[in-house]
Amino acid sequence: MLTLFPEIEPYRSFRLPVSPLHEIHVEEAGNPDGYPVLFFHGGPGAGLSPTHRRFFDPAFYRVVLFDQRGSGKSTPLGELRDNSTWDLLDDAEQIRLKLGIEKWLVFGGSWGSTLGLAYGERYPDRTSGLILRGIFLGRPAEIAWTFGDGLRRICPDGWAEFVAGLSPRERGSTMRAYHRLLTEGDAATQRKAALAWNLWEERTSQLVPQLTPPAEEDIPGEIALARIEAHYFVNACFFGPPDQLLREIERIRHIPGFIIQGRYDMVCPAISAWDLHEAWPEAHFEIIPDAGHAATEPGIVDALVRATEEFKKTARGG
Repeated sequence: MLTLFPEIEPYRSFRLPVSPLHEIHVEEAGNPDGYPVLFFHGGPGAGLSPTHRRFFDPAFYRVVLFDQRGSGKSTPLGELRDNSTWDLLDDAEQIRLKLGIEKWLVFGGSWGSTLGLAYGERYPDRTSGLILRGIFLGRPAEIAWTFGDGLRRICPDGWAEFVAGLSPRERGSTMRAYHRLLTEGDAATQRKAALAWNLWEERTSQLVPQLTPPAEEDIPGEIALARIEAHYFVNACFFGPPDQLLREIERIRHIPGFIIQGRYDMVCPAISAWDLHEAWPEAHFEIIPDAGHAATEPGIVDALVRATEEFKKTARGG
């Protein structure tokens, strides 16, 4: 079973103004002359982690990563204005143009898989391959699974804690109730709502959850994550038709692809990966039998690293 590559620091970091309001943090790691790969982190709003650099052979790949608008080291932290799916894709293009990259491999998990698909469909001529994990297609039914009458049937104890602070009426639409608390509440209200929101997701992100309270210095990022997620979800991820990513799959069917899914992924259930597989049968499709949602679970790590290693053959051939 393959494991992550050794820890590595970026060889370059810079800030890129992408709008009058937003400035994003960008990193490059690995080989400056290597094969370029774009990494989309999850969330929306989760920001980068040092682990994200370790799915790629640093001798072969030039890994480009960025904190999406309002996330991580990008500023303003937690900002919701001018923050949509299409803004994030535009930001990726600005990075590509600044770095002088013609085409790159696109890699993303969870919300990153959403962005990866959307980027590939919008810019197929700039996408040499797609490696996607924990598939989330941004459909209303997927959002309702997590914040409606789906996931609570699997984790009723966690759900009870999640909705404990809501009135009976608010529980009729928990996502909208939390969106209001996270965007209209005072600082104390936003903090409490954000911690409850993130704990609900953390409880269900791993096959065996390992819950650790966030450190005090991490609280601003926790609030930003919850605010941005609620903002995207209440706006249906800014897609038009609810199945937009599947409708436009023809634009990428010629591109080498990998779809990797944990069997017991409770956050992004396997039905979405299956729907994508049926629409895009040319892509390699793999369900990991003993994994949930997290990219750091051993079976998921093995599959993702195998995919980046397998793509080397395509890259060298091209």
